[in-house]
Amino acid sequence: MGRISRDDRPPRVDSPADWTRRRFLQGVGACVALPTLPSLLARQALAAEAVVDGVAATAPVRLAFLTFPNGCNLDKWWPTGEGSGFQLNQTMASLANVKRQIQVISGLDHHNAEPGPDGAGDHARANATILTGVRARKTAGADIHVGISVDQVAAQHVGRRTRFPSLELTSDPDRQAKGCDSGYACAYQFNISWRSPNTPMPPESNPRHLFERLFGEGSPGQRGRAFQARQQTQRSILDFVLDDARSLRRQLGDRDDRKLDEYLTSLREIEQRIERTESFGAVPDPVIDTPEGIPAEVGDHMDLMYDLMVLAFQTDSTRIATMMLGHDGDNRPYPQLGVADGHHNISHHQEKPELLEKIARIDRHHVEHFARFLEKLDAARDVDGHSLLENSLIVYAGGNADPNRHSHTNLPVILAGSAGGRIETGRFLKVPSQPMCNLYLDMLDRVGVEGVERIGDSTGRNVLS
Repeated sequence: MGRISRDDRPPRVDSPADWTRRRFLQGVGACVALPTLPSLLARQALAAEAVVDGVAATAPVRLAFLTFPNGCNLDKWWPTGEGSGFQLNQTMASLANVKRQIQVISGLDHHNAEPGPDGAGDHARANATILTGVRARKTAGADIHVGISVDQVAAQHVGRRTRFPSLELTSDPDRQAKGCDSGYACAYQFNISWRSPNTPMPPESNPRHLFERLFGEGSPGQRGRAFQARQQTQRSILDFVLDDARSLRRQLGDRDDRKLDEYLTSLREIEQRIERTESFGAVPDPVIDTPEGIPAEVGDHMDLMYDLMVLAFQTDSTRIATMMLGHDGDNRPYPQLGVADGHHNISHHQEKPELLEKIARIDRHHVEHFARFLEKLDAARDVDGHSLLENSLIVYAGGNADPNRHSHTNLPVILAGSAGGRIETGRFLKVPSQPMCNLYLDMLDRVGVEGVERIGDSTGRNVLS
């Protein structure tokens, strides 16, 4: 939960003494709302899930949704051949070591990202639609509206089993507050995860902040004790604020009473978060140093965020994650690749060979770091003896296909992992043109999320059959 706004704090009373006290409590209330609670190790719960009455059971499946910006050089993207006999193209060459654990999928579309009556704004729509399948309302104001994203649908069903229902990450440090795409609010362009149609889940770009959120502050060996002390302090302050705020109720009119109810609800959510954290036991303490912050080189930044995602999955801190490699429309240069031009600028390639080659370099760069992530998951053993990669479903996709035309059909999609052996891998799967959300329904089925009949513009299931 974020910072409690000034309007949500307990109302001022008339007594000067009470006003002085209230000002103090307002500050305390804001402080209570701010700390993010670090994730705790759920290894005991994970082990219990993997062994039932002494019989080995299936380990949980992790879901991750990774997006890259600005489409790609399609000629260098698509494999040759099809089925299990496919050959990786130039862009995907680095995936050779995990080829058996991936499938490249063609034929998936996001028609709600197309202009239609809304005109320009393909980059904002690409990001807003990629995990929701819903057409974003074109507005630059506060009345944003899109849809609930697939990761948050999953989090509503299985997120309670871990300390964090989901994690949202990005290796894009450019978080603008204004001047976004063609009359669309920046919330669309800089978020892919949506808890509700008008509530995005902002991603974390700073690896230090993410690490401390997961495992606590301090040096290795001291994080657990520091966390427990912080929990006790937070609970003591919270009890004090709750008792004091409730005592005001008899002094308030109806309007102020409703405002106090809103405040108490906010505090109750914090209290539930503390209780949830405490219920999972001790804090895991990876015997590694806390990251210093955002690395200067984008590849290092991606790797660090990927590594933290692996740690989050290994410790069962969460089973659901999203990561933006960059927002669609990102104009970052890649001088380390010999590309001094902005990525968005060269994506309008006009079929010029020199621009297409630069785009291919960036595409390869992104996939190389994705391949490194998959190899780390493949090397990590899960509680059932299989690899974390085997026990995952990981989408790697772009919301644009041909960036020059801003096309949103036949999107570039890779699906890694087999959901614990529930789906076939090691193939180039060509499906008839259909909504990408059909794939998401299939994925939810494979992780045991029941009762979801539709996501966005989905029309059916069985993409993976």
